Amino acid sequence: MTVTIEPTGVAPADVLAVARGAAKVVLAPTTVAAMTASRSIVDGIEAAGRPVYGVSTGFGALANTFVAPERRAELQHALIRSHAAGVGAAMPREVVRAMMLLRVRSLALGHSGVRPLVAEALVDLLNHDVTPWVPEHGSLGASGDLAPLAHCALVLLGEGWVLGPAGERRPAADALREAGLAPVELAAKEGLALINGTDGMLGMLLLAVHDAAHLFTMADVTAALAIEAMLGSERPFRPELHAIRPHPGQGVSAANIHRLLQDSAVMDSHRDDLAHAVQDAYSMRCAPQVAGAARDTLDFVRTVAGRELVSVVDNPVVLPDGRVESTGNFHGAPLGFAADYLAIAAAEVGAIAERRVDRLLDVTRSRDLPAFLSPDAGVNSGLMIAQYTAAGIVAENRRLAAPASVDSLPTSGMQEDHVSMGWAATKKLRTVLENLTSLLAVELLAAVRGLQLRAPLTPSPAGRAAIAALGSVAGRPGPDVFLAPLMEAARAVVSSPELRTTIEAEIGPLP
Repeated sequence: MTVTIEPTGVAPADVLAVARGAAKVVLAPTTVAAMTASRSIVDGIEAAGRPVYGVSTGFGALANTFVAPERRAELQHALIRSHAAGVGAAMPREVVRAMMLLRVRSLALGHSGVRPLVAEALVDLLNHDVTPWVPEHGSLGASGDLAPLAHCALVLLGEGWVLGPAGERRPAADALREAGLAPVELAAKEGLALINGTDGMLGMLLLAVHDAAHLFTMADVTAALAIEAMLGSERPFRPELHAIRPHPGQGVSAANIHRLLQDSAVMDSHRDDLAHAVQDAYSMRCAPQVAGAARDTLDFVRTVAGRELVSVVDNPVVLPDGRVESTGNFHGAPLGFAADYLAIAAAEVGAIAERRVDRLLDVTRSRDLPAFLSPDAGVNSGLMIAQYTAAGIVAENRRLAAPASVDSLPTSGMQEDHVSMGWAATKKLRTVLENLTSLLAVELLAAVRGLQLRAPLTPSPAGRAAIAALGSVAGRPGPDVFLAPLMEAARAVVSSPELRTTIEAEIGPLP
């Protein structure tokens, strides 16, 4: 696959193809033309000697410091070196690749005043799989992701570090030489244009949107399996009950769960039982209300990310009429707010899943399942400690759901006196989603054990598929085994599309 960068931007699918796949990147001829036209304006400003921020002045609190023409290239290189000041563990390869592609996208919009060769140099890094080593700490989300982007830009200069094959740190100069690439000499404004923007935040948010969409569907699957294993009712998920509260996501989740519970001998076994509970617990009955609200939150976040994909977030910007204007478009508040909102939603999807797990393991509430889903409870503890793990993860997600975007600290001599913390918001969102994967894995494992213990009753098509997916490692309920590998296997099933694809082949698409 090849992703062509047009002067209109890129699509979310393009970002995923480059970040997680092996897609190649090329600049469209129209992009080169737009960048060339923008650069000619900057060249004209330089020739005229006008003071313009980032072209002939210092940066941040040094914006009023005039820089002589013969030192402006030096200014751009010094900017990159001084701003590559991050610390901590390296960011994952996929995040850095997404960030680089989005920086190319930003330059390609033709408002940054850089030469096409600068964007082409970033494209070369992507196409030769040279990934800068970008530390996790350093960005405040305004002026964009300065430090992370500076670590990327430093590699263009033949300096800094890159990720090695095993994630180790290697000198960038060695990696460029091995790839047959030469360092870039920056001209006026180009250093600033390489680091001023929301590309790191946006990259992480786009990856999170993709992951959350899959996990929210899998949350419907694991909820339905748990409800089936607990002999719950399918009546609360009927469409007429959700049509009278028309939140779109709620309707989708309810329809998913209702379909997942059909064609089940387990459900049929108690459908007309007068002793069956009139109302199931909230964690069962209200599953679509919580998961549906998360879906609606995701739709909002997807809209925000889509707007940012077509936004010019550089500063200053070069306008077609020749003006170079300072803006605040680099401020990450829209992305920070969106990430915090989605983290709250994802945390609650995981929290309600853990409540269903607890119910499945409790002999007083699980409707005749053995304690902790062990056929020989007492000598064996079953899934008791798996629920402990889930409870600990829920507690962590609650801490991570506290918004980062309300925590601003002033910097740069009070010139940058309000920052977004959008990098922190999107980074912790990714952790919340990783944790949600683990929580759904525990629910999947517990639901599969519960359905196995309902034998000889035949579960739903989804239940049969889940038992088959985990059966090779989980086996049948019996004496205690080393649980960690089972939980890792369940995590792999939740994160992979295979179980969902198998179920959809039986009952139709699960949106």
